[in-house]
Amino acid sequence: MRPPQAMPAESVVGAPPRAVGRPDQVPTAGPAGAPAGPGRPTVPPRPQPPAVHHAVICVNAPAMAASGPDGQLRGHGLHGFYRNGVRVLARMELRLGGMEPLPLQGTLTSTAQARFLGAVRLPGDLDPDPALTVERLRHADGVETVVVRNTGPRLARLPLEIALGTDLGPVAEIAVGHRQPDLPGQVQSAGLRWTGPAHSAVVSAKPSPHAVLAGAGVLRWDLEVQPGARWSVELHTELESAAGGPRPPGGRGTGVPLPWSEPEVRSDDARAALLVSRSLDALGGLLLADPDRPTDLYPASGAPWRFGLAPADALWAARLTLPLGTRLAAGTLRALARRQLLAPAPGRTEGLLPGALRHGGPELPPTCTATEATLLFVTVLAEAWRWGLPPAEVAELLPAAERALAALREGLVDGFVTDLSRPPEERSAHPVAVRAEVQAQAHRAALHGAELLEAFGRPGAEDWRDWAAALRGRFRERFWVDDLSGGRPAAGLAPGGQPLPAVASCLVHLLDTGLAVDGGRHESLLDREQTRLLAQRLVAPELDSGWGLRTLSAKSPRFNPLGHRGGAVRVHETALAVAGLAGAGHENEAGTLLEGLLAASAHFEGRLPEMYSGEQHTPGCPPVPHPAACRPAAVSAAGAVHAVFALAGVRPDVPGRRVLVRPASTAPLGELELTGLRVAGEPFSVRVSRIGVAMVEEASADLQLVAR
Repeated sequence: MRPPQAMPAESVVGAPPRAVGRPDQVPTAGPAGAPAGPGRPTVPPRPQPPAVHHAVICVNAPAMAASGPDGQLRGHGLHGFYRNGVRVLARMELRLGGMEPLPLQGTLTSTAQARFLGAVRLPGDLDPDPALTVERLRHADGVETVVVRNTGPRLARLPLEIALGTDLGPVAEIAVGHRQPDLPGQVQSAGLRWTGPAHSAVVSAKPSPHAVLAGAGVLRWDLEVQPGARWSVELHTELESAAGGPRPPGGRGTGVPLPWSEPEVRSDDARAALLVSRSLDALGGLLLADPDRPTDLYPASGAPWRFGLAPADALWAARLTLPLGTRLAAGTLRALARRQLLAPAPGRTEGLLPGALRHGGPELPPTCTATEATLLFVTVLAEAWRWGLPPAEVAELLPAAERALAALREGLVDGFVTDLSRPPEERSAHPVAVRAEVQAQAHRAALHGAELLEAFGRPGAEDWRDWAAALRGRFRERFWVDDLSGGRPAAGLAPGGQPLPAVASCLVHLLDTGLAVDGGRHESLLDREQTRLLAQRLVAPELDSGWGLRTLSAKSPRFNPLGHRGGAVRVHETALAVAGLAGAGHENEAGTLLEGLLAASAHFEGRLPEMYSGEQHTPGCPPVPHPAACRPAAVSAAGAVHAVFALAGVRPDVPGRRVLVRPASTAPLGELELTGLRVAGEPFSVRVSRIGVAMVEEASADLQLVAR
């Protein structure tokens, strides 16, 4: 998400289901800094939101740390250690002998840790090679170890000074460029302390500094490092909060295992294994838990701007990692069931999950993430059941799914689904555009809901199947646009029923039909020929940038390669396209889009951000990063894993004791072996040959294996 929409951790889920102002509206005042004219108020220059594309960000929810590649925390932009949406420390600037080390390298060693290496020449050295190296090992939780090594021929005698400071600012204000003055520091034991209205920050050092200058915020050690020796100090940064108020969410506690198996990927294309490994590492750094339910883990949306529970993003991440087990899905579903609206409220519908409006780009109306999450809840529960979520856990969550279906029934206008968060009288009095992907999500939820209701002896299954069939008919009649290329689905319908002309990546949701009985696919809103035409459109140059799908066609006069819904590449939607195309039999097109993702991942060291520029792939030029993209982001990390796993075509139906395995016959990754998957709670391993033939090498004895 863009920085101006950032919110501290728990307020992401606590936001109202509709934004205060429309995300696609522009300010009525003149441009920032423009001279005042008649009737025009003077507008002060707007602070520049911090760019993060070059930042080294390590994350271990609910904590993170960000700096430049040199490792210095300078208090600029996003720099600092954070916990629960508060900047605990803004500055940590190191000088050795009065000099900043010459930066040599700064990189992540894992999602939660970073390593920075610098060099310092001793005063008077004639040798051009630096004698001292300074290594900084940083953990997102607020621990930093500084190691000084002397590889020169003589004793190094010089001071080490670390200048510290903080504003205890909330990340939401930092996101839009606001920076408060540093608070005054106080000496505390072996370090410093800063106190604000609601929080205090403490930095302690071991060994204790030789001097502490509270006014300047400086810790000082007088070093004597012999040739071949090393010296180190460990600094701990902690946040203390005032008593009272709700407890914020915590991270994955000590002893709580990851909510998925740790797979091993072997492939002729080495990029696939690196992408899966680093994507899961990134997703692991985003895991949160409610304070009173520490074993129910769910993913934060992304760091740094959406570092909290955004229901739609959490559900997508849980769904796309179901091949690795159902624990993340179960924890996410339970966390959201506790947040579901249980009774009607003014302007809100019972059964709704939280979510705000999301900017739809320059040619499409906003989308309501409350609608998306509410519909997705039903799908994730149904598919987790197919992958092996125990029936008792499904039954416990079924009332929440029924409430979500009831909200869907209340949200219809002219037979189509719009914004479920708007009360019925407002939807009728003030119609808004109907979006294609919302119809696909509603259609899938209705079919999944019918399966759950029937299997667990609840009424209404046939009614939902009938409604889904009627929606298919209406969609095929009113959403298809004929053109010279054979036709395409409209991205939406205007309130008067006219098709919206935008060609956008949101159309990939029409291919995401969901997991059905016996490992099959539900019927699509598109017929076979319409699906073929959409597949061709997705890999045409107007949408396929060569690095993945653009969110808006490059032929649009309002195309912006850095527009987060106006032309940038969003990893999540490209991954859905890969899986949907492969499942529908359009494997060459799926392989084309997958190659774009893998090519981009090589330039991002296997850690794909939330989005990046939709500029056309040019040989020799890397993809252009987006300055405000979350890194890591739950949906992009899970989507990258999903795109690789989809090629194996593992589609279980644990209630029916069957597993369908239908890999991509084109084998775009060459030979592919996946071990450590989980089906019915048991290990599952599959190998796909270079000619697209699958062999299951490990599976539960209770499952019947079916190949097509």
